[in-house]
Amino acid sequence: MKNIKRVKLKNFKKFTEIQIPLSNKLNILVGENESGKSSVLSAISLVLAGSRGQVEKIGYERLLNHEVVEAFQQSDRRFEDLPVAYVELWFNDFREYEVDGRNNSEGVDAYGLRMEICPNDEFGPTIRQILQGAERNFPFEFYQVRFITFAGHAYSGYKKYVRHIMIDTSRIGNDYAVREYVGDMYDSFAEPLEKIIHQNEYRKLKEGFNLGPLKDLNDRAEKYSFALKSDSKSNIKTDLTLIEDSIGIENKGSGRQCFIKTEFALQRAKGVQQRIDLALIEEPENHLSHVNMKRLIGLIADADDKQLIIATHSNMISSRLDLRNTIYMHSADKNPITLADLPEDTAEFFVKAPYHAILDYVLSKKVILVEGDSEYILMAKFYEMVKARTMEEDHVHVYSVGGTSFKRYLDIAKLLDIRTAVIRDNDKDFQRNCVDLYEDYNIDHVRVFSDPDDVRNTFEKCIYQDNDDFCNLLFAGSRRKLTVQEYMLKNKAEAALKILEQMQDEFVVPQYIREAVEWISA
Repeated sequence: MKNIKRVKLKNFKKFTEIQIPLSNKLNILVGENESGKSSVLSAISLVLAGSRGQVEKIGYERLLNHEVVEAFQQSDRRFEDLPVAYVELWFNDFREYEVDGRNNSEGVDAYGLRMEICPNDEFGPTIRQILQGAERNFPFEFYQVRFITFAGHAYSGYKKYVRHIMIDTSRIGNDYAVREYVGDMYDSFAEPLEKIIHQNEYRKLKEGFNLGPLKDLNDRAEKYSFALKSDSKSNIKTDLTLIEDSIGIENKGSGRQCFIKTEFALQRAKGVQQRIDLALIEEPENHLSHVNMKRLIGLIADADDKQLIIATHSNMISSRLDLRNTIYMHSADKNPITLADLPEDTAEFFVKAPYHAILDYVLSKKVILVEGDSEYILMAKFYEMVKARTMEEDHVHVYSVGGTSFKRYLDIAKLLDIRTAVIRDNDKDFQRNCVDLYEDYNIDHVRVFSDPDDVRNTFEKCIYQDNDDFCNLLFAGSRRKLTVQEYMLKNKAEAALKILEQMQDEFVVPQYIREAVEWISA
């Protein structure tokens, strides 16, 4: 397999400088909107395509980092200081190709490819004249793109060092995107000689149609005649489609299109050498039902013969495909963090456990973890009562994860520096359950909060004992033989909802919860 081990970007789109480590098989890019996931996929695809036309179609003004351009515009605007953008793909081992050398940003021997967007020196005098002008005009039009190997050799799209496919589900339903995808898949599966034969036979078919069925029509047209197009834009690749159950992919629904594209790209070619080394997939969850999402996860998990790089917002994809494959992109000016060092048992837990909002947690900055529905129902109101503002205003999130799962989330908090407050019951032994149990998580950004009194062993007991008059009045008509406290313990969620509806300003928030709110909001 031909594997990319890391990607380096400088002054490319929103990135000033960043490098992303990749595993040999599966890589899952996660991050907030605008964190650059799509830009990374696009960068890799552009380098491997080696197409100047693709880059120019996007435009240098969209590829060069805006902040770097602005900084140049505010400087002395010297030709020598014009910003240069590059994307480098560093490979594990490529001895079969001449791509090894020191023509890279680190000046070390390595295997790789580099795309560089830089001023065209041939237009140096003209560029200098523009820079010296009164108008602060940036010379995008005088930039060029260069594709070179680390050995210093130029390459183009005709030299496919790595066969790759880009599947962008946001373009599902776009006719051009469908044609582009089918053409790429055709290039990946068809052998070089086979493609030449196909094109020759296809041209002959067109000529036969012109001389046959169109002959009578053209005889009547006299001065003019009809003919099938035979230019470069009307060839076998542009006219091909994928068929499933006698229906072309372009006529399928969005969800089915997404599934077909991914399934076909990931399957093994029969009878020929596998032609796709790398699949880049943009948000595969788009348009898919829950059932098809699970099927898609199975396809991705079984695709062990190629490298995959997936950008996603899906909790299910992130957890079911093993969190250790996750690469968290948190900002454009910091290198991503991988979860490769996550303990195996924690990763396995999220693979097999029921649905968890794990990706939501990964993307959070400040989190309160609680163990039940009743705490979750009341936490937002408690926060407002303590801070006189909402959790949303402080960018604090609350997740109910169950008492046995706290440490799983804290394993992630350790790696990603997520400020996390755990609010839990002491279960009649504060020292053992709330102190000793978490001694491995004694770090600045993690704190466990619980009532230190072993008698006040549950959330409901703390609520009742701090607000007995309120609770006695509220639940007087709801119980029969049970005491109010017993009723609250046996009907936790229902009791919490009633408390939330009737809560007044004089309601007392338990001290350990107040402490948790003050700490997480700091």
